[in-house]
Amino acid sequence: MTFVSDLEPRELWKHFDQILTIPHGSKNEEAAAQYVIEVATRNGLSFRRDPTGNLVVAKPSAKENGSAATTILQSHLDMVNEKNADVEHDFTRDPISPRREEDYLYATGTTLGSDNGIGVASTLAVMESSSIQHGPMELLFTVDEETGLTGAAGLQPDFLKGRRLLNLDSEEEGAVYIGCAGGAGTNLQLALSYTKPRAKSLPLEIQLAGLRGGHSGAEIHLQRGNAIKLLGRMLSNARKRYPFQLAGFQGGNMHNAIPREAFAQVYIASQKRDLLEEILGDQLAAIQEEFRSVDPDMRLSMNDLAPSEQVFDSERVFDRETSTKVLHLLNALPHGVISMSYDIPDLVETSSNLATAKVEDDRLKVHLSNRSSVASALDAIQSRIAAIGELAGAEVEELEGYPGWKPNLDSPLLKTVEEVHARIMGSKPEAKAIHAGLECGIIGEHYAGMDMVSIGPLIEFPHSPDERVQISSVGSFYGLLTAILEELAE
Repeated sequence: MTFVSDLEPRELWKHFDQILTIPHGSKNEEAAAQYVIEVATRNGLSFRRDPTGNLVVAKPSAKENGSAATTILQSHLDMVNEKNADVEHDFTRDPISPRREEDYLYATGTTLGSDNGIGVASTLAVMESSSIQHGPMELLFTVDEETGLTGAAGLQPDFLKGRRLLNLDSEEEGAVYIGCAGGAGTNLQLALSYTKPRAKSLPLEIQLAGLRGGHSGAEIHLQRGNAIKLLGRMLSNARKRYPFQLAGFQGGNMHNAIPREAFAQVYIASQKRDLLEEILGDQLAAIQEEFRSVDPDMRLSMNDLAPSEQVFDSERVFDRETSTKVLHLLNALPHGVISMSYDIPDLVETSSNLATAKVEDDRLKVHLSNRSSVASALDAIQSRIAAIGELAGAEVEELEGYPGWKPNLDSPLLKTVEEVHARIMGSKPEAKAIHAGLECGIIGEHYAGMDMVSIGPLIEFPHSPDERVQISSVGSFYGLLTAILEELAE
């Protein structure tokens, strides 16, 4: 769509327009990296890659006699690949289809990739600029941020020379971020036992959809519904009134996205279809009332399945004990805000996202993504999940986590950003910490003394097909970024 490149500032949007055409989901960033290399080469700039795939471009000072310290601009190349179930889109091949509604840019039924495509595009605009009076810069593009910050984790001590860093991965105008939560994941695997479906039973697919989902860190406080939790709850309550046979369950796609859709396959006696539909309808009405202000489009469908449409093995269903364990486990596992910070108003301290659940290789495989700005609290929620899993008889795997980023209110870089923001925006930005993970925590561990802040435009509902970026805020953000770079050059 050519209208994206026509937006202002054009030097930024022309690159985002190109990024929309390049598949760049997590672990598939090579084409995006090659685009960065193409821009760097075209502008006569040197670059380096590391074994992880991270890329740094060096840009000399624009001031002939400048003696400023090196400034690092940092963004990540990957995006979260999420789409609505009724949308045909291949993230390994198809371009993102943008659409504009007033002052916002969306995609069509998929994530937009403004997280962190706007950060990448702004860095490329700075790379090409001959008018910004900046000091020496290192332009750092990391990979695989969205699946666990593994690109940043692979950075080597000699890869960067600078010791002050502007991370361009924040999503709020009028704010500068100086801290973030750490995180860790948990995998559970519950062995499944099977039996045959009852004679003349009818296979059905039950699907819960239409939830808004969102970023499991930045938007967990909005208390939106989790499709896995809610469908598990509905099936568990329905099974108390009518003991249907459960044959499969699946929900969620990404560890850092709140699940928007989930479905189960069940077998029932054909004469009980209306009864089950009535029971589930009552459950849905109650849940819709609970979530009416945050998930108004929630819907449930119950469809007969022909043999060719059955996702799971049509010759077997979970036995009674397995069905009970599966539904009890999904009901018992935590999701949402666990605790709020005692020290920072309105900041989520600890949370858990029941991110994915699927039947595979005769096991129910569940992943939870946990975050906290307090290490002991993160350990506690991990231990709680492990205890629930072990009580259900599941295998528990606690994954290696990533560190948080401790705020530094005495940061010289923060002081500069606040002064520039006040001068060109007319107000001092709010210094904040975020519950989502930022690569600054890992980068700070790798490079002692790194002075860091994070800024960005207004991006809402990331990691979901509702993702949108405010067009006017992108222009304000880029103006702020270039003014900061010029101030740092002094």
